[in-house]
Amino acid sequence: MDRRVFLQKAGMGAMALSLPQLPDGVKTTGMGIVVHSYGMRWNSKTPSSAYPGFTNALDLLDHCHQIGAGGAQVVVSDWTADFAKQVRAKRDKLGLYLEGSIGLPKKAEDVPKFEREVVNAKDAGAQVLRTVCSSGRRYETYHSGDAFQELKKNALASLRLAEPVLQKHKVKLGVENHKDWRAPELAAILQQISSEWVGVTLDFGNSIALLEDPMDVIKTLVPFVFTTHVKDMAVEEYADGFLLSEVPLGTGILDIPAIISLCKKHNPAVTFNLEMITRDPLEIPCLTDGYWATFADVPGADLARTLRMVRQHKAKAALPRISQLSADNRLAAEEENILACLSYSKNQIELK
Repeated sequence: MDRRVFLQKAGMGAMALSLPQLPDGVKTTGMGIVVHSYGMRWNSKTPSSAYPGFTNALDLLDHCHQIGAGGAQVVVSDWTADFAKQVRAKRDKLGLYLEGSIGLPKKAEDVPKFEREVVNAKDAGAQVLRTVCSSGRRYETYHSGDAFQELKKNALASLRLAEPVLQKHKVKLGVENHKDWRAPELAAILQQISSEWVGVTLDFGNSIALLEDPMDVIKTLVPFVFTTHVKDMAVEEYADGFLLSEVPLGTGILDIPAIISLCKKHNPAVTFNLEMITRDPLEIPCLTDGYWATFADVPGADLARTLRMVRQHKAKAALPRISQLSADNRLAAEEENILACLSYSKNQIELK
């Protein structure tokens, strides 16, 4: 399947069976919440009466409904068939959409487990799943060109194992640009897989860490978009490169309305899932030798452009630091950030 056919079948939703279906009674879809937005409350071991932890998808769906989110994207690993039915009943009762986050099969023996998780996710109401191909950030996990080429080989093998299962059950899989692939690399992988069932979970801000221009990333990957991780980003210089932080929508450097518009243009059925991770800034050590171990083909112009952007768009306030806060204050900051993002999504980009 060439890119033009992919666009017709996957991007523009020419095949009705491939479009996500919303629960009965839902006319519009507000912004959903990625489970990682609640990194502190998900399976939390910190007791809190004000911000109790979420033990499973049912808890997360209840909370998403309470705060006015449109749905949730949640890990589906190790669900039973009975639990999937409970999630489906909860999703339908609350009028939310559901997406799953799933791991890929690494070898043929992993395919039956992968298929069970796909079936459980579909039975729970998910028609789109998100996945990643790497075990960590590229510049922290892979320390040579050979190691990164091995990742590419393994990722292709995993996606080829997964694709027949997705096709069989008519479930879409979006590979995230997860601080691992630069946009042309991920697009090339999808073209090799060449399936309407394998596309992109488009993260709005991750690829800044790989010295990519945010809008170039969007334009390269949006033809393949199934679902999204919506975020805004702020930047600041430090000795070895720059710091990168998720910040409430509308307070960072990304053109969120323009990105939303492009996503809708290429896939009218696309969902928008907030990934507002409340944490200390990430260090992007792009001025160190180790950072460049897997970036032999990245031109110096990309580094220069990124550092110029960092200097031109330095955050007016210091980037958020939360590690020094008390546990309850960290939980409060997490919830406040998410609520601020939902308010922006409803009032500024009209995702209601």
